[in-house]
Amino acid sequence: MATVIRLSRQGRKNRPHYRVGVFDRRTRRDGPPIEHLGHYDPLVEDNDQKVTLDEERVRYWLSVGADVSETVRSFLKRRGIEIPTGNRKKKKKKAE
Repeated sequence: MATVIRLSRQGRKNRPHYRVGVFDRRTRRDGPPIEHLGHYDPLVEDNDQKVTLDEERVRYWLSVGADVSETVRSFLKRRGIEIPTGNRKKKKKKAE
């Protein structure tokens, strides 16, 4: 099963709140996750409280080959969590 760590939108209109979770690649944005790993609240002023992650479980999912979305990749980079190079989805460049 191909898995990806990405965000799922929660909250109401004009007050977004996101949950970080592990999803099957084919699952829709707000579909059921395999496991929740934390949350992200973009409207919180304190940068330390904006993102909460279960780092141990994130490392586990990375070790078994889960891909990471670009937004979650930036969260992990700020926390100092190494992302294996094999877990990076490469974008194809358009031929001009």
